[in-house]
Amino acid sequence: MAAHARSAIAVFIVLLAAGTTGAQGVAGAPAWAASAAVRAVLDAQVEAWNRGDLEAFMAGYWNSPDLVFQSGATITRGWQATRERYRRRYQAEGKEMGRLRFEDLDVQPLSPDAAFIRGRWHLTMKDGSEPNGLFTLLARRINGEWKIVHDHTS
Repeated sequence: MAAHARSAIAVFIVLLAAGTTGAQGVAGAPAWAASAAVRAVLDAQVEAWNRGDLEAFMAGYWNSPDLVFQSGATITRGWQATRERYRRRYQAEGKEMGRLRFEDLDVQPLSPDAAFIRGRWHLTMKDGSEPNGLFTLLARRINGEWKIVHDHTS
């Protein structure tokens, strides 16, 4: 066998090995599986928000006093306090929730049970205003379900 043929086979084997391991997440779990599951949580949140269902939107968050929500200079701790923050800001008298969409989502699995998410949020309000910003999330798989455990929204 010629040297260049052996080299070509060696390169093929290296590329094949890189392709099969590169498609795997941490501990051999497919990275796309975690990414798809986390995206499904975010999609469900958008659907819930757009039908005005704050309780269903909050189902994407970890229902724990250890949930952290940061926005601006404010840190809100706990699921209950986070829900009340959303209620005051978007469901109080004279407030509206608007139409939500997420853009530029980037889900990075960190382990089989953790993921880091970056993206943009965008609201379209009835008056034509369009508040928007960035977010970073940390999600964990807890009891088999993906939940947001930390939210930093600007």
